[in-house]
Amino acid sequence: MTQKRDYYEILGVAKNAAKPELKKAYRKLAIKYHPDKNPGNKEAENQFKEASEAYSVLNDDNKRGIYDQFGHRGIEGAGHSGPSGFEDIFSSFGDIFEDFFGFGGGSRGRRVQRGSDLRYDLTIDFMEATFGTEKTVSIPKLDTCEECQGSGSAEGSGSETCSHCRGTGQFIQNQGFFKVKTTCPYCQGQGTIISNPCRKCRGAGKVEITRKVLVKIPAGVDSGSKLRLTGEGESAPIPQGTAGDLYVIINVKPHKFFQRDGTDVICAIDISFVQAALGAQITIPTLVGEEQLTIPKATQYGDVFQMRGQGIASLRTHRRGDQIIKVIVKTPTKLNKKQIDLLKQFDKLDSNKISNKLKNLFKNL
Repeated sequence: MTQKRDYYEILGVAKNAAKPELKKAYRKLAIKYHPDKNPGNKEAENQFKEASEAYSVLNDDNKRGIYDQFGHRGIEGAGHSGPSGFEDIFSSFGDIFEDFFGFGGGSRGRRVQRGSDLRYDLTIDFMEATFGTEKTVSIPKLDTCEECQGSGSAEGSGSETCSHCRGTGQFIQNQGFFKVKTTCPYCQGQGTIISNPCRKCRGAGKVEITRKVLVKIPAGVDSGSKLRLTGEGESAPIPQGTAGDLYVIINVKPHKFFQRDGTDVICAIDISFVQAALGAQITIPTLVGEEQLTIPKATQYGDVFQMRGQGIASLRTHRRGDQIIKVIVKTPTKLNKKQIDLLKQFDKLDSNKISNKLKNLFKNL
């Protein structure tokens, strides 16, 4: 009699491996040795069964504890002999096979069917994004037919058992060594067929409508922000299902004066060279109104000033960023004779003018 290999060795995992690691290892082996990928290969078939047996024990906390303490004899003594065949393997691990073959084991019951999610792109102004707003949008979608309440049947009539699947909602098909249960294409897994369809929805149970939805936009959203409205998507394909969700994608229009950088807002302010040289008190716009800003003496082109807490609120912390002001010193383009004369006098008195600095530089060289 051939001695059984160690289950941990079969799966290629350590003895302290967690369940996600076990599942990952088993998936890899199941794909590699799957009979449909190795037709007629008896060795691959045996390795597939061996891996399935190892996983069935190690994935069960109780069986794993017995195996760790007593080995294969303890498991056999507890009445476990591993999956009896491919159908048993498929039934036990249907969730794993569904991941890479697209079907289930048929033993877990039907999943709750869900309606489709919808997307709506919404463009708002910069200030609306800054302080939040509410918008009513019109959403075209499929919704439950009011005349038949989603049943698809005309009033006074019902549905009949599907003759193709005999009401099970599933077909059994042979795929290699497996007997695979798939959704019946005639009744879409419902097990029933509508004999007298509703005239309004023609048996679909759904009709096209346009629904107005109120979207509450929080302060601080930016372009690319995604808002989810639960249950505002399309209704489920069956009355017992749940509706999908509506995802509203925000696009924010650019502002003429402000630019956004995270929660900070950036702006540029023009000042005269006299204000830059002598200093000044100027009024600047902010997100909430006008504020006074002190320009110190000898301010240079490109100098930056910061106003704390005058930016945009964070969506997560609600803390407001800052307003960043960049100074642009403007050179006058139209001067009268008196202004020109005064500037010439200033130039004569200016010992720090650039031409003097250049002369000194060349002398030193």
